[in-house]
Parts: sequence; structure tokens; C-alpha cells
Amino acid sequence: VQLVESGGGMVQPGGSLRLSCAASGFTFSNHGMIWVRQAPGKGPEWVSGIATGGGSTYYTDSMKGRFTISRDNAKNTLYLQMNSLKPDDTALYYCARNRRGWLPDYWGQGTQVTVSS
Repeated sequence: VQLVESGGGMVQPGGSLRLSCAASGFTFSNHGMIWVRQAPGKGPEWVSGIATGGGSTYYTDSMKGRFTISRDNAKNTLYLQMNSLKPDDTALYYCARNRRGWLPDYWGQGTQVTVSS
């Protein structure tokens, strides 16, 4: 299993970023997928999840209305569109495969998102 995130960077408050996660080594369309983030000095925080077909999506309350998770099963790619970014969104963002119950079993290496003026 390999998960490779990209798309992170530095953005001003109120800005947007789109993260991508390229998946390989497993049948992507058979698995729910998750985004998790970890801010400096804090533990991991579950951000969002998407079911196998993309029809069901889930978000932590603080991300609802600002973040949109999606997937392209033909391209084996997971996305996270992040709008109205806040300094508190600064973190390392990880793509992960859902094992069961929206808990991850495999993680990528992460992509850094920094929101600062």
C-alpha cells in the first residue's frame, strides 16, 4: 500500500488549497478513505472520510462547509478541497485508508499546510 499526498503549501487566512493523494498497491475503489491532520504539538485529528463510491462523505464539525472531500476511482486519487482557511488549520495533512469504523490502517507521509499572514 502506498499513499502519496501533494498540494500542501503556505496560504494566507481565507485562502484555499486542494490536496491530492495518489493511491497504489491496493484496490482503491474497495476502500473508504480518510484525511487526518496533526498540528504542531498536538495529536492526530480526524478531518474527513469518504465511502467507496464517493456518495457518502463525513466531516469533523469544524471543517463542515469549508472542506470538501472527493475521490476519482478511475485515477486512484483522493482529494481535499480546503476553503476559508484559518491559522488553526495549520498542520501536516495525511491521507489514510479506512480499515474499519473510519479508523485508518495505512497512512501517507503527509503534506504540510501552513496558514499565515
